[in-house]
Amino acid sequence: MTAGAEPTVIPVADTDTDTDGDAEPDPAVSRIDTVITGEGGRVTAIVYSASMRKMIPIEMLRPKDSSEPAPTLYLLNGAGGGEDSATWAARTDYEKFFANKNVNVVTPIGGAFSYYTDWQKDDKVLGRNKWTTFLTKELPPLIDRRFGTTGTNAIAGISMAGTSVMNLAINAPKLYKSVAAFSGCTRTSDPLGQAYIQAVVGQRGRGSVVNMWGLPGSAGWREHDPYINAAKLRDTKVYMTTGSGLPGQYDRLGAAGIENNLDALANQIVLGGLIEAAVNRCTKDMARRMTQLKIPHEVITRSTGTHSWEYWAQDLKTVWPKIAKDLGVT
Repeated sequence: MTAGAEPTVIPVADTDTDTDGDAEPDPAVSRIDTVITGEGGRVTAIVYSASMRKMIPIEMLRPKDSSEPAPTLYLLNGAGGGEDSATWAARTDYEKFFANKNVNVVTPIGGAFSYYTDWQKDDKVLGRNKWTTFLTKELPPLIDRRFGTTGTNAIAGISMAGTSVMNLAINAPKLYKSVAAFSGCTRTSDPLGQAYIQAVVGQRGRGSVVNMWGLPGSAGWREHDPYINAAKLRDTKVYMTTGSGLPGQYDRLGAAGIENNLDALANQIVLGGLIEAAVNRCTKDMARRMTQLKIPHEVITRSTGTHSWEYWAQDLKTVWPKIAKDLGVT
């Protein structure tokens, strides 16, 4: 594949792999390599990304009745990319919640600290990241063909991915009916947004933000700022949720991931509170921007709540009926 060339996506047949005998698969062609069916409606698809030249596991929840086509919700994990224990599967009851919903729920595993974006350069620590290409061009047609979906999509994500889903919708304006950002900072090129991203990519991920979008303040950052590019969301339903950063009902001993750990509780209240307060400001800025542009949107603001999973699990359940309506799910 020549530099800068678009990867070719060939939908696979209704088999577990798209290989033909002993023939070597074309590395320039994205494909579903293997499909593993688990209990209930759980499926794991191993997908080869031509843009990133690697296999990516995809966790998928299928409708109870998969005999008829269903729409798809792409549901992204946070900064750990699903490579750690902080995932929708491990930290919420989302599997139980979607068990009776007529929707495919697709979650990629990978992309830790990548912002699910196309990086300008490969990174010594975080490697090659072409997640915008993968999530908007390579993966959807493969999912649609292999699992017989309706071709109607929505996308949602938490924290880091709360920024990413906005940019993905901006980059592919006709791909998603709606986008939901749970505690995502939707400003990336102002000083607060730059500091937040540097903390995620540089401090936690040990990667270089320069490899991602160039020098902070450069055109690459402005091109990936949902606040600046909000007008491109005009034809997409937009939902945003945020807490205030003040301790709330889930910031206590016994909450998910805290149990009886006082250090974990203190970290959630202090660090999680500061992060959520910053996210709250970003969300309010984005809401004002969209109001100025007369773009329909909905913001759910909690008077309390830190940057933590139990709030996001509740946000998903709160916003789901709206997404379901957008997808045509009854």
